[in-house]
Amino acid sequence: MKSPIERLSEAARAHGLTVAVAESLTSGLLASEVGKGESSSEWFSGGVVAYQMPVKTHLLGVPEGTDPCSPECATTLASGVRALLETDIAVATTGVGGPDPEDGHEAGTVYLGWATADGSGADHLQLDGGPEEVLAATVDHALQLLVRLAEGAGARG
Repeated sequence: MKSPIERLSEAARAHGLTVAVAESLTSGLLASEVGKGESSSEWFSGGVVAYQMPVKTHLLGVPEGTDPCSPECATTLASGVRALLETDIAVATTGVGGPDPEDGHEAGTVYLGWATADGSGADHLQLDGGPEEVLAATVDHALQLLVRLAEGAGARG
């Protein structure tokens, strides 16, 4: 059985797709994993780590006052990095890694934003474990989302 990064690499290359990521919660961990994909220099355009709200706002277009742990923030991060890096598909990570709640959100509350030429949206996850487990699970889920988007783009194309 192929790993998500093997599947992503194959789908991106087979369908001529470019990929980008925007990361808040995962602080570059997702980009690091995506960059391990075979021939990633051909299809991985790059990523933006937007940890502080002013970076999310000024660089990726998240409206001021947006809850950083929300589907709106996640969707805008994905759409913003897709536009900034001019890619076919993009995924973003935002949420609360823990160990404590933050701004009224439980630890482990995560939103994965996505954006393609066909639209954008966000998936909500409620993950268990300490910060390291939450981050690892977020990266795993984000990779699986990228695979679905890449394989789905090929099915439509």
